[in-house]
Amino acid sequence: MGDVLTGVWTDLVGQEKAVGVLRRAVESQPGRFSHTMSHAWLVTGPPGSGRSNAAKAFAAALQCDNHGCGQCNACRTSLSGAHPDVTLVRTETLSIGVDEVRELVRRAALNPVHGRHQVVVIEDADRITERGADALLKAIEEPAPKTVWLLCAPTPDDVIVTIRSRCRRLHLATPRDEAVADLLVRRDGIAPQVAAEAARAGQGHIGRARRLAWDEEARARRDAIGDLPTRLRSLGDCLRAAEDLVNQAGEEAAAATTEVDAAERAELEKALGFGSSGARPRNAQAAIRDLERQQSARLKRLQRDALDRVLTELTAYYRDVLAIQIGAVRPEEENALRGARLVNAGWSASLHRVADSHSPEHTVATIDAILDARQSLERGVTAVLVMETLLIAMTGADRARW
Repeated sequence: MGDVLTGVWTDLVGQEKAVGVLRRAVESQPGRFSHTMSHAWLVTGPPGSGRSNAAKAFAAALQCDNHGCGQCNACRTSLSGAHPDVTLVRTETLSIGVDEVRELVRRAALNPVHGRHQVVVIEDADRITERGADALLKAIEEPAPKTVWLLCAPTPDDVIVTIRSRCRRLHLATPRDEAVADLLVRRDGIAPQVAAEAARAGQGHIGRARRLAWDEEARARRDAIGDLPTRLRSLGDCLRAAEDLVNQAGEEAAAATTEVDAAERAELEKALGFGSSGARPRNAQAAIRDLERQQSARLKRLQRDALDRVLTELTAYYRDVLAIQIGAVRPEEENALRGARLVNAGWSASLHRVADSHSPEHTVATIDAILDARQSLERGVTAVLVMETLLIAMTGADRARW
């Protein structure tokens, strides 16, 4: 299980090696950059590995007199985003533009209020536009004396080469299921069996595992996805299921943004000086249209993220099917938390039924179709068309009966 992490590092389960690197950097001589401490870091790792948590913990430790105790005001405010010398950036749209980057560069050049570091954490550095990257590059090439940039991305290749070549890289591993389950039990008080099932289903994504452990509705949505491969019996089934999935993703995204959208609209109208009569000040329409575009982009991203979670679940499902077909998982080990096991052990009956009714070649083709669907969504192909194409491919061996 590795050493127990304490202070601001507590939740970085399975990342003991990375935490060791960050601790040594924090403990190096204050105010000086060296081979141990750098002014720019690129933190990478698979989804759910804790990239942003690692960056925020590092930012807190850099501001803490005790190198990340987790209890002092500097630690608490750094982690929450309230520290005056720590800027946390997470975009809710599809990209981070040049204007936003220029504002970050301006802020990063300021002297720290408390005299330690000015830290900028960009959780979605892979979403910085090309012009934004150009603006950021100069700031990283010629950094202010006490500024530290912490960029987070899935892989180094997701960040423009001129930027990543100037950053110290730190890669996070996928946490082991047993480590995630232990965290859910220890930190969140989840029952061990529920924690184990959620950890397996989360596939190393701590946030997803926690949501599945706590949220009955999230478990129900996931179970509905697990039912798909055994209930698609006709072309009509595929078309209806695709429409349902897209509608559900839209509803999930809308539920997450409705209140935020309304609050942003009210704040903008107040700033523009809207009167109680509803009369609109001159030139207000452009600002409102700009806000609506931003909100629309956020909604689109959240809907796409919801569909991507569907694709992730289906990938794991067919991974299990293939493991059964080729004998990679023994029946007595299906419920294990390490080694060869099923991600979706709770769906064992369904998995075996699909494994028996299709060939391994069809299963591999289905996994390829899921990956193609993910790429199509990234390219902006209409979501309903993407999902229809995928679900039809999933039933490939049965299409001759339609």
